[in-house]
Amino acid sequence: MRDSKHTLLIVGGGIGGVAAALALAKLGHRAHVFEQAAEFKEIGAGIQLGPNVFYLFEQLGLTDRISELAAFPEDLVVMDSVSGDEITSIPAATLIRKRFGYPYGLIHRADLHAVLLDECAKYPSIEMHAGCKVSDFEDRGDRVIVRLESGQAYEGDALVGADGLWSQVRAKVVGDGKPRISGHIAYRAVLPIEDVPEANRRNAMTLWAGPKNHLVHYPLRGGRLFNLVAVFHSDRYEEGWDSYGDTDELKLRFEGVVPEVKQMLGKIESWRMWVLCDREPVSQWSKGRVTLLGDAAHPMLQYLAQGACMAMEDAFCLAHKVDKSGGDLPAAFLSYQDTRYLRTARAQLTARLYGHVYHAAGATRDLRNAFLRGRSPEQFCEGNAWLYDQEHFRLALD
Repeated sequence: MRDSKHTLLIVGGGIGGVAAALALAKLGHRAHVFEQAAEFKEIGAGIQLGPNVFYLFEQLGLTDRISELAAFPEDLVVMDSVSGDEITSIPAATLIRKRFGYPYGLIHRADLHAVLLDECAKYPSIEMHAGCKVSDFEDRGDRVIVRLESGQAYEGDALVGADGLWSQVRAKVVGDGKPRISGHIAYRAVLPIEDVPEANRRNAMTLWAGPKNHLVHYPLRGGRLFNLVAVFHSDRYEEGWDSYGDTDELKLRFEGVVPEVKQMLGKIESWRMWVLCDREPVSQWSKGRVTLLGDAAHPMLQYLAQGACMAMEDAFCLAHKVDKSGGDLPAAFLSYQDTRYLRTARAQLTARLYGHVYHAAGATRDLRNAFLRGRSPEQFCEGNAWLYDQEHFRLALD
């Protein structure tokens, strides 16, 4: 008699892939996670955690660990970087938590990844394979074979491509070519709190919106660090997520902004940069015993701050579809994508729209400021209920 529990081969050991392995293991399934890097680690610095992902932390038993490592801002603030005026401020610590039942958090990407890895280590059913680049895979109808560049092969009941924006699994499942280059460049850095100018040293997620640029900064690790992300329009392009930035270009792109922004930018001597890309939303990201997850399925620009959150939602939903499949994993994968694709497509397209809003100039900037100032914090919450409210996102999980 066939084992009612399944073995899934997961390509990609980032937040989404590791979360999928954990969610599967908690339901009694087995997972092999293949990471091409020499070790399991996350590149990058801070990420934002919406109330929707804290529901998942609760379900996975991670809330206490995450809360120990996260920072929780008092407010979400949008400033005009040309005039220096505050456009809007949303009470995150009070209103958002009260309205949605969960907090709004800020965490170092490596800390979240480490929590997931530590939890995975508790499960013998999860095997982690670092330094293992997948060269090919084959769906044989009743099982999937993964082949590594080393010549090793692994067999499982199904394959999950969680291998990010440049997913090799997606290339065979969807086949839609290279990602869409947005024309926006992001520079990121982390500052010790003592190096942050006093005027900006507040417990808030602050966004300075400017013409074809913006700066985001917020506390990490209980306020001991500050995360900075500077984004601007540029035709410069380097594939990858971890190249060194050009400080001269950064200064040029932020000419005309207020001193508070320039002071923050001037505190950083070495920046890491990446080119912002996404893809057009698709409704089909599963084929037979192969499916996609996270950025491999629905890469999005960072303006909605939901990339990691959506990947974790995917992981939770996928695990439960597998568990309820009765052994029919191709049907489970189709149900998973059908449950998720409208929500993730909305997130992808909303993120693009927010990029235009943040970088507005001229009359469009004036319209943005007037619109945001005319909305109450309560209206902000209701406008984001589709994203943060339990009743909305649970429909896209179950």
